[in-house]
Amino acid sequence: MDSAETGRHYDLYIHVPAEAEKDKNKKFPVVYILDGQWDFKLMDSVLGGLVYDKFVPPMVLVGITYSGADPEYNSLRAMDYTPVAQADPKGSGDAEKFYAFVKDKVIPFVEQNYPGDPKQRVLMGSSFGGLFTLYAMFKDPALFSRYMAASPAVSYGNDFAFKQEAEYAKAHKDLPVRLYMGVGSDEGLTKPVEKMMKEMDSRKYRGLVREFKVFEPERHASNKPELYNRGLRFLFEK
Repeated sequence: MDSAETGRHYDLYIHVPAEAEKDKNKKFPVVYILDGQWDFKLMDSVLGGLVYDKFVPPMVLVGITYSGADPEYNSLRAMDYTPVAQADPKGSGDAEKFYAFVKDKVIPFVEQNYPGDPKQRVLMGSSFGGLFTLYAMFKDPALFSRYMAASPAVSYGNDFAFKQEAEYAKAHKDLPVRLYMGVGSDEGLTKPVEKMMKEMDSRKYRGLVREFKVFEPERHASNKPELYNRGLRFLFEK
């Protein structure tokens, strides 16, 4: 899938639940996974166990990643997931463009071609992907109903995420979403993410159903298996 917004080329990895074959009219929640090149297979495995044990319903998974034989994932994601430009990483600051691509191209494509329920969209990402997840949530909470931010890079761009949250709080008393946010206890982002958790709790947003967790003793990548498992359970808790 080509994006006129970012000028880049993307692949979508899509899992459709087997239950969709049994009922052609049934719609399922859709989880949009940033950094699909790394996290789609992990989430697919996590989901399989949770569906089997009936912790969560069957759902569509959509991993968003980049096309090409040998894409520079770190450079590309640093462009797409960051909301403001910095000298390093080069080309950063395209989150608004990437957001438009997801909203105007990816979501319509998925919901026109797969059994996705527009009322049950989930956005999830880790690190820069977690930063983009929070960026999207504060930009327009209604686009997705559920959000999972793993080790979000909230200190990026001179604490951009804190400034965006503060601006949102000035104009809104409500934040009607489910949010799961986690971080490892032994990583560089631990203290900044804990600060973000406290800032958000201090707002007492109406409608926000949230769970914040520090995973011990985990780091930036090792927290993912448990975080994704616990996060998906929380997002679909009844």
